[in-house]
Amino acid sequence: MRLVIATPLYPPEPGGPATYAKVLAEGLPERGIEAALVKFSDVRHLPKLVRHVAYFGRVRRALRGADAVLVLDPVSTGLPACLAAWSLKKPLVVKVVGDYAWEQGRQRFGVTAGLDTFVKTKKVPIAVRFLRKVQTGVAHRARAVIVPSAYLKGIVKNWGIPEEKIHVVYNGVELTESLPTPKRPKGLLVVSSGRRVPWKGFEALGRVVAREPSWHLHIASDVSPGEARGWVRAADVFVLNSTYEGLSHALIEAMMLGTPIIATAVGGNPELIKDGVTGLLVPPGDDDALHAALQQVDHDPAAARTRAAAAQKAAARLTPAAMIENTAALIRSNLPNLGHGVS
Repeated sequence: MRLVIATPLYPPEPGGPATYAKVLAEGLPERGIEAALVKFSDVRHLPKLVRHVAYFGRVRRALRGADAVLVLDPVSTGLPACLAAWSLKKPLVVKVVGDYAWEQGRQRFGVTAGLDTFVKTKKVPIAVRFLRKVQTGVAHRARAVIVPSAYLKGIVKNWGIPEEKIHVVYNGVELTESLPTPKRPKGLLVVSSGRRVPWKGFEALGRVVAREPSWHLHIASDVSPGEARGWVRAADVFVLNSTYEGLSHALIEAMMLGTPIIATAVGGNPELIKDGVTGLLVPPGDDDALHAALQQVDHDPAAARTRAAAAQKAAARLTPAAMIENTAALIRSNLPNLGHGVS
């Protein structure tokens, strides 16, 4: 089988899709699926709209000699890839790692509702309505939809996609590089990481940490992945104070690094963290609950380390090999009439 992988990002660009594109491109051929990458980064320098037309052309050329296309985003690469697949009558599989319309609405178009409310709200700004139509249209046309958590399966189901078409494949993470050791302050070092987007809760986390003079906060944002992981490993506690997460790559990394964890009980977080066993879960937007959880870590570091060790053990199943194997099996089961050998 020959597969085109259409990806919005690719290393050295940061982000989950970049990592997954590289892992899949390298791992799928070992399982009998030849993979050809088409990177959106190759056309990103072009003007808007022009870049999407150019990307459509690149995907279509690659798809002529392939059996199907796997696209790792339902909008920026999803729409061009969907049109290319439709024009050549080739099957499409799409991976959805979040609600793009909601994310853009929160950042650019004045949407204030959380994702769980947003997916049930019909009245949204025109630009957001357009993005919503694009992502749901691509998902409807796809032979299968891959999501990284049961939570996101529910979100995509709310788009009107049949449940039997949506498949959960948990993302895999591998930490192989040597990490820097940052100079840390005395006292409790609290670390968080990620993009500075409204739902990450960095401002609220700063307020809570500022209550205690011996606590210190470092936000590992806009730095290399290695530097961010170095800070997470050095921390006394990693905090994910989001009001939304599909399935957090940073949370999986913190589990693998053996750092004690506090996370909000939202999105895919409870699928990774069992409260009191592998970390502590707190309600979103509750500064007092977050403060109490941080005090618990500060006052009983031994118990925090025990939970961290349990989380590290639980994360052992979240490997790239497992993600590749499950993705390959899903592609074969949903595209049963296509060739299975590499030629």
